[in-house]
Amino acid sequence: MIKEKIAFKNRLHQHCIAIIQQRINAAIESMQNAQAAANSEEKSSAGDKYETSRAMSHLEKDMHARQLTANQHELAALLAVDCNTIHTSVSTGSIVTCNDITFYIAAGLGKISFEGEAMYVLSPNAPVAKSLLHKVAGDSVSFNNKELIISAIF
Repeated sequence: MIKEKIAFKNRLHQHCIAIIQQRINAAIESMQNAQAAANSEEKSSAGDKYETSRAMSHLEKDMHARQLTANQHELAALLAVDCNTIHTSVSTGSIVTCNDITFYIAAGLGKISFEGEAMYVLSPNAPVAKSLLHKVAGDSVSFNNKELIISAIF
């Protein structure tokens, strides 16, 4: 049973890494496209239009650069998580089952689909993750006016 839980956690962890890597690749591609758009703008007799278009392309590139940085931080946080530990209380790296909701406390990816199940991958700094920290099976927390009862942690 423990080996299955660790194997499940490792598969989930790799799935999360793949999601973040896709986001990183998309941000890099978007940055390159925005830069290419800025570089391809030709100066016309309407100089203001040229400058505005270039400025918009640079703003878009900067936005994608911020997304890239955020995703790289999420990836670093995720890579630091130990997936080979079975937890008895909620901490970073825990999979927590409450009522009909499953959480993975590792990185801020939000709701994902994994092996046919909806799961929430949360940053340890997320409000619901903070309320779950150090709780054990049988404990409950209130979140968004809903009582979550922890049924399993691993």
